[in-house]
Amino acid sequence: HSQSTLLSIFSLEYQKRTKRTISRHHAPDAIESYYQRYLSEAKAHPAAPVLLELANEVDLSPALMARIILDRFLQGPEGEMPSKTVLSSMLKEPSLIPDQILANNVYQCTINDCCYGPLVDCIKHAIGQEHEVLLCDKLKERNLSFLDENQLRAMGYDKTPDIILEVPIAVEGHIVHWIESKASFGDDHSHRTYLNEQFWSYWNRFGPGLVIYWYGFIGELDCQRDRGILLKDCFPTDIVTLCHAAQQERLPHEPE
Repeated sequence: HSQSTLLSIFSLEYQKRTKRTISRHHAPDAIESYYQRYLSEAKAHPAAPVLLELANEVDLSPALMARIILDRFLQGPEGEMPSKTVLSSMLKEPSLIPDQILANNVYQCTINDCCYGPLVDCIKHAIGQEHEVLLCDKLKERNLSFLDENQLRAMGYDKTPDIILEVPIAVEGHIVHWIESKASFGDDHSHRTYLNEQFWSYWNRFGPGLVIYWYGFIGELDCQRDRGILLKDCFPTDIVTLCHAAQQERLPHEPE
């Protein structure tokens, strides 16, 4: 688990660094320079992983280098841009690329990138699904009645948390109406983004809720409890159901 947490932190830091430097790799003269380098080296060494080596040399994610070069390869004679759908489908399935050497190079870049590309997207999606299933299992174990994202979509909701509890619970003294599962580490940047794009809109619509960062989070970020957003790094053990709380309130008044 600690190794997965470190990988999640590394991935977040790598993405942040890439966002800071990506613009210089997307400059038209940089793209042309990379493309001409690729063409001459692939011609001289058709079996070598020239695109992967070029990506490492200029300090760019291999999957992003593959996207840049493939995008340039697919440009029309008048500089017409390829469709995003065609580009994405070829990156996912390099055998669709009409040039065999380029197809091999794109494939090598994809499988040697730990943070970007279709393979990583697929793994992240699978890990995310795995933790959502884990969350549902934990709720079922506790006999807590809930609606998941798919049921909510079927009911016509668009932006929803992973889970809405049909009967709210209290966790560490805080009322919880919804739960969001995040199979990643909660760092300052990603948490702030999630707050603005997801959590506050869930709060506006459904009331206070709980976010589980399964790979941990920076402790200082759990500062919105009084405003209605609670952070945990595991399924909470301190759960009070409303019927349980109502029973406890009644007990002292019952005759001995």
